[in-house]
Amino acid sequence: MNILFLCTGNACRSILAEAVFNHLAPPGWHAMSAGSHPTGQVHPRSLALLESKGIATIGLDSKSWEALPATPDIVITVCASAAGETCPAYLGPAMRSHWGVDDPAHATGTEEEINAAFLMAYRILRTRIEALLALPLEQLAQDRTRLKDELDRIGTLTAAPETAA
Repeated sequence: MNILFLCTGNACRSILAEAVFNHLAPPGWHAMSAGSHPTGQVHPRSLALLESKGIATIGLDSKSWEALPATPDIVITVCASAAGETCPAYLGPAMRSHWGVDDPAHATGTEEEINAAFLMAYRILRTRIEALLALPLEQLAQDRTRLKDELDRIGTLTAAPETAA
């Protein structure tokens, strides 16, 4: 099962989601990320955060959805539409869900405040990914309606308390 995490720039949130998902995913499940208007560069704070959590960053790059290595079965948008950000609409037969997360690349303030915005995006995405991976994935792969319902429910979860992960 291939999951595409999609946003506009493919520099922060979708990259974080791709890396975390692939770090935690069982065999047969794989994530990729892309943007409708990729920046062409992964945000350095995203890479530093992933490395600090022990998550591999090799191979992560900001790319267009036109350059995907595989066809996604599921597309999860991670833009924050509540903040007025327009989510791209993937044009393909994949199941879609929305997991809105504020873009930490737009955070302002002190270094601590900006780093906190990146950490919050990471924590929200990790909480949601862990919730997805806790589901009976083999069963859900056969029940698309229930899988869609679960994906949408998970998209409403907030960040779990900070752990060592």
